[in-house]
Amino acid sequence: MELLGCHVGMKAPDMLLGAAREAAAYRASCLMIYTGAPQNTRRKPISAMKIAAGQKFMQANQLGPLIIHAPYIINLGNTKKPQNFEFAVNFLHEELQRAAALKATQVTFHPGAHVGAGDQAAIKNIIRGLNAVIEPQQTVKIALETMAGKGTEVGRTFEQLAEIIAGVVHNEKLSVTCDTCHVNDAGYAVKDDFDGVLEQFDHCIGLERLQVLHLNDSKNPCGSHKDRHENIGFGTIGFHALNYIVHHPALKSVPKIMETPYVGTDKQHQYPPYAFEIQMLEQQQFVAEMKERVIANQGKLLE
Repeated sequence: MELLGCHVGMKAPDMLLGAAREAAAYRASCLMIYTGAPQNTRRKPISAMKIAAGQKFMQANQLGPLIIHAPYIINLGNTKKPQNFEFAVNFLHEELQRAAALKATQVTFHPGAHVGAGDQAAIKNIIRGLNAVIEPQQTVKIALETMAGKGTEVGRTFEQLAEIIAGVVHNEKLSVTCDTCHVNDAGYAVKDDFDGVLEQFDHCIGLERLQVLHLNDSKNPCGSHKDRHENIGFGTIGFHALNYIVHHPALKSVPKIMETPYVGTDKQHQYPPYAFEIQMLEQQQFVAEMKERVIANQGKLLE
């Protein structure tokens, strides 16, 4: 079975145990979580995260690795508000400590946005921040995410990520999260020439650094710089290309995490598609009625 999973919630009171159970219900083999709401800094103490019970469940169900997604509020690229830099560095450092306690392997991290100061100012500041955060003895890697390039985001090209990596002293602690939607929207030919995209990545960064893959279809065409995820097979990348990526021999050991939209008839009735998307990719067969099945079964696969 491929390392195929999804983003699940980690909520009180069950925390990691609840997240692991949710992933297992979708028949996932790996999972990604936030340690708290991505829009704020409120976090439960590590002692309340049900780590031992969660890890025991994961081991019993052959579930892992666990990926953490850092919150969006950290922007190391912002040079216009230097007063926020120390906060961002400290919070990211604390996030790495939580990830280590949770026994996560990677922390997916949006590099940042220049908010008007220009790419180079942001890249320089991101490097400064990562050098302040990273410790040579840390066990968790920071997986810089490929970005779509909306607004003033940096990390929209492999060259920009390579520049950040080159500037970090202990860059053996850095990896990359490649998001298929983001890379498509940034202008790379994910649909038509994924092998070519991998070659570009290998040339600029090195394929050994690609250690997390976010598997998302896109609502927008290649090069749109929009970043709007779509369900597997229902977007502009399409099922054939995404299925090819999932089963690509060069990515066999890379955890593939879906962050696709919930499906529903209205805002009050939204259901997770992951069990059905995982089933399609395992069977390598697109189901045009998948969304209708998700709604009819409220996100739960029938035995």
